[in-house]
Amino acid sequence: MRNLSLWQSINASLSDFDSESVLGATSGRISAVAIDAERDVLYVASELRGTDSALEINVWRVAEDEPKICCLFHITTLNSSSSLVMNPWLTPVSSSPNVTSEIVSFKLLPDDGMLVIVTRAGDIVMRPLDEDIREVEVVGSVESGILSATWGPDESLLVLATGDNKLILMTSTFDILSESPLHPAEFGENVPIALGWGAKETQFHGSLGKSAAQAALDLSAVGASPDDDAQPRISWRGDGAFFVVSTLIQPSTDGARARRVLHVYARDGTLQSTGEPVAGLEHALAWRPSGNLIAGTQRFGSGSGDDAGLARGSDGRHDVVFFERNGLRHGEFRLRERSEKGKGKDVDTRRWGYRVKDVGWSADSNVLSLWIEGDEEDVVQLWTTGNYHWYLKQEISAPTPRSGAPGRFTSVQWHPEDALRIILTTFTEVIQRTYAWETITSRNKPPTDTGSVAVTDGINILLTPFRTQNVPPPMSSHVLTGSPPACLGSATSRISVPIHASFSSSRDFVVVLWESGAIELTDLHTRIEPGRGKAMDPVKIWAGHVNGEEAEIGTRRFRQVVFYNPENAAVATLPVHADEEVFHFAALGVEADAEGADVICVVAIRGGAVVERNEVRTRLRNGRLVPADEGITWQAPDGELFAVDLIAATLLPKSHFLDFCFTALQVFAPDIQEPGEEMGEPISAMIPLFIGLSHAGKLNIATEYGGCRTLATNTSSFTVASRFLVFTTTAHVAQFAPLTALTALLRSSIDDPSALTPEWETRRVERGSRIITAISSTMSLVLQMPRGNLETINPRPLVMEIVKHNLDDGNYGKAFLACRKHRIDLNVLVEHNRQVFMDKLPTFVEQVDDVDYINLFLTSIGQGPLSDDVVTNLCEGIRAELERKDLKRYISVILTSHVMKRPPDHEAGLALLLRLRDTEPQLVEDAVRYIIFLVDADRLFDTALGMYDFSLVLMVAQHAQKDPREYLPFLRELRALEPHYQHFRIDDHLGRHAKALESLCAAGTERFSEAMDYVEKHRLYDRALSLWQGTEHYGAVLGVYGDWLFERRDFSDAAFVFRRAGALEKALVAHERALEWQELYELAQQAQVSDDYVRDTAHRIVEDLASKKRHADAARVLLDYAQDVREAVNVLVQGTLFAEARRLITLHKRPELLEEFVHPGALESAAQIEEELGEMRIQLRKQAERLQELHMRKVEQPGASFLDVLSVDI
Repeated sequence: MRNLSLWQSINASLSDFDSESVLGATSGRISAVAIDAERDVLYVASELRGTDSALEINVWRVAEDEPKICCLFHITTLNSSSSLVMNPWLTPVSSSPNVTSEIVSFKLLPDDGMLVIVTRAGDIVMRPLDEDIREVEVVGSVESGILSATWGPDESLLVLATGDNKLILMTSTFDILSESPLHPAEFGENVPIALGWGAKETQFHGSLGKSAAQAALDLSAVGASPDDDAQPRISWRGDGAFFVVSTLIQPSTDGARARRVLHVYARDGTLQSTGEPVAGLEHALAWRPSGNLIAGTQRFGSGSGDDAGLARGSDGRHDVVFFERNGLRHGEFRLRERSEKGKGKDVDTRRWGYRVKDVGWSADSNVLSLWIEGDEEDVVQLWTTGNYHWYLKQEISAPTPRSGAPGRFTSVQWHPEDALRIILTTFTEVIQRTYAWETITSRNKPPTDTGSVAVTDGINILLTPFRTQNVPPPMSSHVLTGSPPACLGSATSRISVPIHASFSSSRDFVVVLWESGAIELTDLHTRIEPGRGKAMDPVKIWAGHVNGEEAEIGTRRFRQVVFYNPENAAVATLPVHADEEVFHFAALGVEADAEGADVICVVAIRGGAVVERNEVRTRLRNGRLVPADEGITWQAPDGELFAVDLIAATLLPKSHFLDFCFTALQVFAPDIQEPGEEMGEPISAMIPLFIGLSHAGKLNIATEYGGCRTLATNTSSFTVASRFLVFTTTAHVAQFAPLTALTALLRSSIDDPSALTPEWETRRVERGSRIITAISSTMSLVLQMPRGNLETINPRPLVMEIVKHNLDDGNYGKAFLACRKHRIDLNVLVEHNRQVFMDKLPTFVEQVDDVDYINLFLTSIGQGPLSDDVVTNLCEGIRAELERKDLKRYISVILTSHVMKRPPDHEAGLALLLRLRDTEPQLVEDAVRYIIFLVDADRLFDTALGMYDFSLVLMVAQHAQKDPREYLPFLRELRALEPHYQHFRIDDHLGRHAKALESLCAAGTERFSEAMDYVEKHRLYDRALSLWQGTEHYGAVLGVYGDWLFERRDFSDAAFVFRRAGALEKALVAHERALEWQELYELAQQAQVSDDYVRDTAHRIVEDLASKKRHADAARVLLDYAQDVREAVNVLVQGTLFAEARRLITLHKRPELLEEFVHPGALESAAQIEEELGEMRIQLRKQAERLQELHMRKVEQPGASFLDVLSVDI
């Protein structure tokens, strides 16, 4: 859905050249152009036939950096009079301006630095570019003349069609590689092999029957068009592997007609295939550089009388037809916008008022040019294709000469490297026009943004508002046919193709501009709301000329028009009435002369009439108007941006891009600055932000305070929507850059130009996708694929921006619907501003009042990342609000709120059903079904069972479709039990053991034994102690608890519990096992045990204390409770407590024990210490030796690895 818009127009005229200048050259008639792509220079050849029939050729150089065209050299008396008479292929001298050029090929060979001219008379002339060499060399001649000559794409081969019907293939050094007849009789090497599948004889022919299937092609009905010039044509494929020759074959038998045939040759000159016979095929020929199509033209007629030999079709039909390399047809499209039949004076030459003189392809194969020679003027049409439809994008009319004769082109040629640059010549003028792709979209702001897109197709503007309709191209929602006033639209009566169009930024107004300056303003009346009816109902507001009705045609050529808003801009102000709207737009044009600069013409329309006109002249040409929210901005060819001051009629510097950006716009972006020392909050203001895309794919941004930066170097398209700069890259990624981040980046770039570009949110897109438009109100981004089809996506950043805006405005209903539609997690409604959302829960419930919607919201937050407390508070708040509002209507939502709590409160939900069971039985039935849908049926069955309500249990079981044989016997068994024991069985079944123990405790003393078994089984000792505390069974519970602790070898706690329970014997054993000898003998004293028991206990506990290295405690027990001094001394010596041992010996006067225990023990201890010291010395010596070895290795081999050494256990 892109349009071709004029970018640059450069004119150079030979009429300004002084005829008496150097070399004595005169201008003559321009006939050919050679291109030096490396130096960006054109070489123009002009011809002049003298009175003696001598041909004079002048070669001129046209360079953009040179102020005027200059003549390099001229060739005179190239052919003598006698040679002209003898050569029948040379075009005779004529005073007609349409005489055929004598130059059939003009080519620059860049490797050799040579200009090569091939003339119709048969001469091949070479001349070096070096200005010091004046000689012109004729490297060869063809006596029979040369009808056509074409160089290969790599300038290594030259194909000639000679006057004696020969085809010659030559090298760049003019050595002949092959020579063959121009009209071969054979088909070629690639003769198709018919297997019978899909043959004509096997196909169904309807009412024509088998005779149609068996009928052969009647070549007598295949003829040439009356517009055919009978000259051969040659065209190469882009890779230079093949070339095609189109020739007119003369009839060989009676009744046959002359017809045009295509022959495809390989690079070595061998014939590959012959095109199928096509009636009415004309001379125009061009092979698409990409190689898939060969273009030609075909005339249609009645097939009889004057139309004999033409293809059968409607009168006046004229098609561009395509062929494949094998010679078979491959599609066509019909020419449009031609309505000049019968207007010409020379009916034999142009029977239909025009003819197609030539066709050509742009270097990238995207644009097809048609050179149409009409009675009134010559026109070059530019066609593009998409979705199998051919669009007429632009028309270039030949300038009308001063004599008033029809404007004529003498050559049309595409630049070999600059894909969208076309070079046209007239008799005295060279015109270079460079085009660029542009998507024309509306720039309305929400909520009136329509997403309208305009596509040029001939005189029609195809309009589609993507907010309400996504119509795939080539179809559209509405077709707006341009019809400017005939006196202003063109110098001819034919309606020409508009050159540009633009949308208003306030409403869906569209202004259409023609190159002559004619303008048409239309109110589209675009429907915004969805529904039936017309998507658009256009009403023409005004039509006229930019410069007024009295403007002189041809003095200026316009190429761009934009709406602008004069508010807060340096423009003249107009009084505005309440019932009348003023429309302001600016048209960018250029003076028709070669050195003319850009002119900005501003028009204000009110009430269908012009109320103001202004004009501002610039100093340069080929600039561009930048669509802006306020005022008019003009971009110079070097990327400088100027504000247009209409009052002073001057330009004011504003900002600049790093490169010239053909596609650019200005928006207002928030600029957040750091607060000052006195200000506590950041300062935010809206500043103009300029965004532009250069021809090389560089995405530039700039602001008025001087900041400029390149964001990306591989950008293919961009747009601005919802405070985001959205752009696609050649890496097939769409990036979403917040405008706030861009202004901050520009400010940081002023201080640090090397600051890195931050990473923004991205989204993968299909290969080659380009942005068509973005609609903020619908959060959609429309992309077009390379094949032409459209895809509408809803990127998360655009959706979230609208959701945040709605949440800030309190439009929770719109925010919820947007999240639901685009599958955004509903938790964002809470996380955006949690406290505000909690405070406005009633508003949320009021706006989102649908039961299913609230259920969806609760389910989402219940399964989301919010904390348990937040989820529970939200569920409780919504539940309370809904119960207050309408309990019966929102019963399912209330149940959902109970289920989604953390943890879920199923019992509260079932309790609500119990409360409503008697008054609203049907409602409860439906609610039970719903809660079973939310919660696992078995889990809900257990919850109902735990509420001890068998009717509720049965209701849940029935709606859960449980098998009655699974639960009825169990319920009958429970019903037969007394209530407390029934609750015990239920709780035990549900695994609620603590609660089951409570029921068993309440069941009475007869269940105490079972309760103790239950306590031991599930280890509910703490709960049991609290339940039976203060009862007669408390001691028994303590005993059971103490036994369990004793079994766990928790002797200390067991002893405490036994003493609490009064089981002193068990307490004594527990203290003994715990080695708590102080508590043991205290309790033994209280229990008044025998002395023998005390002594026996003392000897047993001493062994355990000694094994635990508690020798001092063991000795104390032996002395205090066994009165055994000898064993006490022995225990102290074993623990190396020699001082305490000697004290006891002295205290109890037992000196013999020194010899018996102390002295041997001391010697043994000393020997053990000496042994340990020896082992430590050996280990220390080994470690020192190893460390010394490692140190030496490190000195000897500083770069070596010692991991193998370090891994050794030293």
